[in-house]
Amino acid sequence: MSEFVRNVRLWFAPQEIRQEGRTPDYRFSLANERTFLAWLRTALALIGGGFAVDQFLPSLRWAWRAGLALGLLAAGVLCALRAINHWVRCERAMRCGEDLPASRFPAVLSIAVAVVAVAMVVIVLFGWAG
Repeated sequence: MSEFVRNVRLWFAPQEIRQEGRTPDYRFSLANERTFLAWLRTALALIGGGFAVDQFLPSLRWAWRAGLALGLLAAGVLCALRAINHWVRCERAMRCGEDLPASRFPAVLSIAVAVVAVAMVVIVLFGWAG
């Protein structure tokens, strides 16, 4: 079974992680959980931002408004999915005494948010109304 499929299975059965390795210091597991919750807060903020762009910028051209809103909503969805995947991978690594997994996702998410922010700055400066 591929690593990804195995991780997705563990999203819905986290008790199976206990069968691997040994229990890490609880402080590390709780820190991993706080990181997970921080990623979820970020996802909720992105989703809220997407809805805000759509609802509170009605004078913006539809294509711009939809593009910005969908970009933020997609980033929120990806962030939420990545949160649970990262939690599982880190928990498994800690239990098995391995290095924590590296990820490019924070950089990708940062770039996506920066692109949306730059687009919004341009819109505010040039006042592109519909």
